[in-house]
Amino acid sequence: MKSINKILLVLLLIGVAGVFISCDKDNDDGGTPSVSYVRITRPQSSDSLLVGAGQGRLIAIVGKNLQDAVEVWFNDRQATLTPTYITSTSILVTVPNPIPTDITNKMKIVFRNGFVLYHDFVVQISEPFVASMVSEFVNDGDIATIRGDFFYEPLTVTFTGGGTGEIVAVTDQEIKVKVPAGAQPGRITVKTNFGETKSNFWFRDTRHNFIDSDPYEGWWNASYVVSNPGPGDPPKISGNYIRFKKQIGSWSWNELAGGPASAMPVHSKNIPDAAILKPEDYYLKFEVNTIKPYNANLVKINLALNAEDNDAYKWNPPYDTKGQWQTVVIPLEEVFASYRVKPTVNPNGYWSRILMGHAPGDLDADIAFDNFRVAPKVLPQ
Repeated sequence: MKSINKILLVLLLIGVAGVFISCDKDNDDGGTPSVSYVRITRPQSSDSLLVGAGQGRLIAIVGKNLQDAVEVWFNDRQATLTPTYITSTSILVTVPNPIPTDITNKMKIVFRNGFVLYHDFVVQISEPFVASMVSEFVNDGDIATIRGDFFYEPLTVTFTGGGTGEIVAVTDQEIKVKVPAGAQPGRITVKTNFGETKSNFWFRDTRHNFIDSDPYEGWWNASYVVSNPGPGDPPKISGNYIRFKKQIGSWSWNELAGGPASAMPVHSKNIPDAAILKPEDYYLKFEVNTIKPYNANLVKINLALNAEDNDAYKWNPPYDTKGQWQTVVIPLEEVFASYRVKPTVNPNGYWSRILMGHAPGDLDADIAFDNFRVAPKVLPQ
């Protein structure tokens, strides 16, 4: 009886092996390799076929007799292959990140026996993405730093007014460019071989300034306004600016600028109604230059108020620009969320004020400010 059972078991194993061998022959018939289609790798989206994909995207090449693939190329860039991701019916591979220099819009698969298979496939190289500038105010002839992504050379940076900047240095995520003579307020445009993008902000935007000292207005401290920079002063970037240079102690009270609408007739009405009604669509922006680090105490920024509020938005330390002008960007809804009374539209203008102090921590303050403003998060195309 035991002998019969052993014989049956052997016959069963032989039968199972035959099934696997038959399956392998079905999947690997020794024929010519071919690609049926390319798809994304998520199982739930297996019917999503691709004719192209972006850099760094994982894709599945589906076909027949693919098991001997040793190289996969996209244009003139070779992808990295993982042997365990190669079967007779599919290859999982990531589209290379480096941009091609010779664009053929072809995928090339090289096999162990030297056979080469081509398949139409477009590497979708991103157009430039312009995120921000280190400072949105830079003088003609000085170096501006633009941050973003997909900054592939050769590229150009054009300023409103038509001037093209001289490129000083480029990485994929940063451009240093000399601002051309005659650059005007407005968008900047970055153009590469793969597209062009306009910035979603204005360069030198003064449309909605509520404090900038051009002209000086308000109740407090005209003595802090710098009109003619001397030795040791930061350079002007947009007319007059405020420089606060003072040793302050904990809980001291220092009024830097501002006042009620009646004392600021030029600036108090510059905040648009839309920013009051939908602050989530706007930013608070300003330029700052920390000649010495801002690493203690507190800056309070009042804007769009109908009355004084000494506990309005608190811009906390630390912040250190190391003696260079930089643009600070804060969501306006975050500012308004700190208010005890929600701002309302006031056609007569708004109370604004910049305070320093009224917080713990001694500070050897030497800090300059300019262009307190609101700016839209999204510009119309």
